[in-house]
Parts: sequence; C-alpha cells; structure tokens
Amino acid sequence: MRAATAALLCSATLLAGCATAQRPDPLETVNRKVFAFNEAVDSAVLKPVAQVYQATLPSPVRLAVSNFFGNVKDAWSAVNLFLQGRFADGFSDVMRFGTNTVFGFAGVMDIATELGFERHGEDFGQTLGRWGVPTGAYIVWPILGPSTVRDSVGLPVDMKATPESLVSVSLTRNTMTGIRLVSTRAGLLSATGLIDDIALDKYAFVRNAYLQRRRSLVYDGNPPDEEDVDDMPASAPEPVAPAASAAPASTVR
Repeated sequence: MRAATAALLCSATLLAGCATAQRPDPLETVNRKVFAFNEAVDSAVLKPVAQVYQATLPSPVRLAVSNFFGNVKDAWSAVNLFLQGRFADGFSDVMRFGTNTVFGFAGVMDIATELGFERHGEDFGQTLGRWGVPTGAYIVWPILGPSTVRDSVGLPVDMKATPESLVSVSLTRNTMTGIRLVSTRAGLLSATGLIDDIALDKYAFVRNAYLQRRRSLVYDGNPPDEEDVDDMPASAPEPVAPAASAAPASTVR
C-alpha cells in the first residue's frame, strides 16, 4: 500500500504542471477508480457504523466528541495562522483553545464560541496556498479521499496535529482515530444523502466542490477576480461546504 501510494503521489507530482483551470484532473481515470473504492468502503462500513453511532448516542454526547477533536484542531489552526502572518486571528484561536481547554473540560464544551471567538479551521494545505504554492493536480486517495498535490503535501503535517498522534499506546491511538472518523462521518450523513439525490455524476460534483471550496478557504472566502490557472477548476459549482467532505474517505480531513 505504501509503495502504491508513493507511486501515485510521484505521478501526481509529475502531472501537477498539467493541471489547469480547463483540466484540473489529469488523473481522472485513476481517481474515479479510487473514488469508487472509497464509496464501496463507505457503503459497507463507514456509513452503517455512523448511522448506528448517531442513533445510539445522545446528541450532547456526539457534540462533546466533536468538540474535543475540534479543540485540538483550533490549536493547530492557530499555528497555521501565525505561519500565514495572520497574528490577530492566530491569537484568537489561541484564546479559543485555551478557553475551551480550561473552562470547557478539555474541549468537550465549546465555551469560546459563546464568548465570540470565531473558529478559523486553518490547515497546512491552506498555509501552503497562502505562501503561493500552486494547487496542482486533483487526487483521490484511498480512504483519505479528495485532495490535491498541494493538500497532499500538507496532509502528513496535519495528521501530526491530531489528538491520537500524541498517544503512544497503539490501541488507544487507533480507537481515537476510529472515533474521530465515525464522528465526522456521522456529521455528514444528511449532506451525503442530499448529494446522492441531486448529483448525476457524484465524482465530478465532489471534485468541483472540493476544488472551489479549498480555493475559497485559501483566500478567506474572497478569491481574486481573475482566475488562477493553478487554483480555479473549470465550471465548478458554488461552494458547498459539506460536499468537500462528502466522499466517505474525506472524513479524515
């Protein structure tokens, strides 16, 4: 699996220069196969488990789980904001993390939002985008889901900023990863159901929504008027936040 992943990343990197506004997906043939695999895994495993999770656990418990993982993401978001030179927003996320960690019982309660601290949700892929790194080719990874060459470079760094990465015991770490995945997938049940109903070509819908949403995030919702050939997919739909994660594998992000 590692060898195949490395080979695909190398191929994607070589093709990154071929990705343009008119052709953002030079790996489409391979990507569609991986997408189909991810859909099968979701139908057989992730979605049923997420449905049981949602039906079994009370809403406050599910919210507490989501808040806990989101709190650690706030700390990593602050680091990325500082790397982007957005110091005011960075300090805001530091305050979010500190407030929820201390007064929200390690983040299971989101006190900071009630106090007016906005969640920015920055990751290293966005930071690379702010530094001028081009998007590159669109990639669909097994289990991990939609990405690009740029986001794929940032993904291993982002994975080091998850709560489970700080745990040395394998069983505990794997359990936390599983809970995070199921929690994220449960939060997307309604969104993926909607996409299943309206999308004639689910692969193309998810791809275009992902590319446009990531571009919007890099520019904080205000992308430049002129289309950047490296950053802008052709004929992309309006930004649809849930759709970027609509593929089951995208729950990792």
